[in-house]
Amino acid sequence: MTLNYYEAGVSTSSTTGEPVGGGLPFVLLHGGGPGASAWSNFGSALPRFAESFRTLLVDQPGFGQSDKPEVKANYFRHASDYLVKFLDELQIEKVHLLGNSLGGGTATRFALSYPDRVGRLVLMGPGGLSLNLFHADPTEGVQRLMDFSMDPSRERLRAFISTMVVDQSLVTDELVEERFADATAPGSLEAMRSMGASFWNPEWAEDGMLWREVHAIRKPTLLTWGREDRVNPLDGALVALKQIPRAQLHVFPNCGHWAQIEAAEEFARVCTTFLAGHVERVSTSSTTGGSA
Repeated sequence: MTLNYYEAGVSTSSTTGEPVGGGLPFVLLHGGGPGASAWSNFGSALPRFAESFRTLLVDQPGFGQSDKPEVKANYFRHASDYLVKFLDELQIEKVHLLGNSLGGGTATRFALSYPDRVGRLVLMGPGGLSLNLFHADPTEGVQRLMDFSMDPSRERLRAFISTMVVDQSLVTDELVEERFADATAPGSLEAMRSMGASFWNPEWAEDGMLWREVHAIRKPTLLTWGREDRVNPLDGALVALKQIPRAQLHVFPNCGHWAQIEAAEEFARVCTTFLAGHVERVSTSSTTGGSA
């Protein structure tokens, strides 16, 4: 199994030279929409986080340039079990972890399965943990994702991307073409369908209902949400906020499912401030990226 990743930064402040957040690396996990990848979700955020952290953006299994094996468990467990092998390969013992949407579910499952490997947890409109109390299921964004999966086209992809953001000027022809090329690359559609099926398989579906388990998370957890999120709406944060003992919630106004893009500077500032509260000291090194 090969996982593609991008890496930049060191685990010290660019201004003071002191370790930030206990010197732990910061791993970011992307969402699961058509054409999603580590770079498409977080490439623009990488320079901001690299100022303070050794930052790694990982293409989850089935996405980007990572391998695309058949999913034979609930996807959150499937991906988190590969993530721990990835960290072992890079000889990284412990990380701060951020997950967006599908990546939020992976991050949550990882924190439940491997709690000693996590410092602090940032969840951004997370899947599996978002329990919609007032909105119908599937939500508008999830329905448009399913529409694309069943009959891929640029028009359906544009409709899906439009649910990600409030600012529709971000839904450019270039973005649609880029995401469509990635979504229809060899193996990508099959991988996305295999991922989706893992949440309906009667043997694995309950394993994805993370909201039932998150009372066991003891790590400081930052829930971040766009107020106008049409994929995992804001009411989905309420159970997680109540269940996770050390959780706090930050809501970005005039923002959809892509807070790292629509509220880029505030998102980076809020996350960095939260992670800086961790005081653990570790020895660190910096490399330039690659695959594992």
